[in-house]
Amino acid sequence: MDSRQLKTLVAIAEHGTFARAAEVVHITPSAVSQQILALETEVGVPLFNRDKRPPTLNLQGQQLVTSAKKILRLLQDTQSAIEGKHPTGTLTIGSVRTSAIGMLPAAIVSLRNTYPELLVRLRVGMSNTLISDVLAGKLDIAVVAEHVGIPKSLRWTPFIREPLVVIAPPGTPAMPARKLLESMPFIRFHANVPLAIMIDTELSRLGITTQDTAEIDTVATIVECVSAGLGVGIVPQVALRSTPAMLTTAQFGDPQLFRHVGIVRPASSPKDQFFNEVHMRLAGMADEYGVLPPELKSS
Repeated sequence: MDSRQLKTLVAIAEHGTFARAAEVVHITPSAVSQQILALETEVGVPLFNRDKRPPTLNLQGQQLVTSAKKILRLLQDTQSAIEGKHPTGTLTIGSVRTSAIGMLPAAIVSLRNTYPELLVRLRVGMSNTLISDVLAGKLDIAVVAEHVGIPKSLRWTPFIREPLVVIAPPGTPAMPARKLLESMPFIRFHANVPLAIMIDTELSRLGITTQDTAEIDTVATIVECVSAGLGVGIVPQVALRSTPAMLTTAQFGDPQLFRHVGIVRPASSPKDQFFNEVHMRLAGMADEYGVLPPELKSS
């Protein structure tokens, strides 16, 4: 099989008919049919249901279309890297619902300004799903917290090291974290994510007994509730950047806990240099909490 056949197959999948695909790839309808027949002969199975008009992709055809899209994108990326071209096409980014996600819009706008021909798409989801989608080629990169389930064909590099802090409503007298947590109503971060597990584990290790008044599954909402006076909470310091209220804070953990958020990416890709640029932009936006891997510190 060659790239022309794969492009034709993808065009049929996206436009519905052989005739429309012929217009898109700029060949005759008979040439489309010849390419598809040659492709079916090579793979050894039919790719279309031909018992009705127009023919439709069968299961094997759909599977090959998925692979064809990845192959064609890899070919395009490799050619651009060899020729030294600026990135074009589409960059798909996944992200968990982390306090660091607030940096992504600014990073995406910055990328658009530098590479106006680049289309950037953002999807928010759960860590395991995002990692699987990077592995399958459905996402180029994903922003996730430190995670134990990274396959060997992928790598995770942190761009931010966030200190965790106890936050209390405006006007609360300054006091140690333990006293804040044990003397005031507690807003618990309740979610099946590493950050929530980290917080609960440290509370248990320190023997701190809280007076839970709410269970909330987003850091931003916890900050809003604390700002309104509902109680105290535990969040990454970065989550307070856009908070106008002057909250009372105290470091959480003994020693203070930090959580890392980073980028999951293929271990090797023609887009490596571009992924490095994304990392550097995010780390720069994290200011004093930004993290650069050794290979980027010298660049």
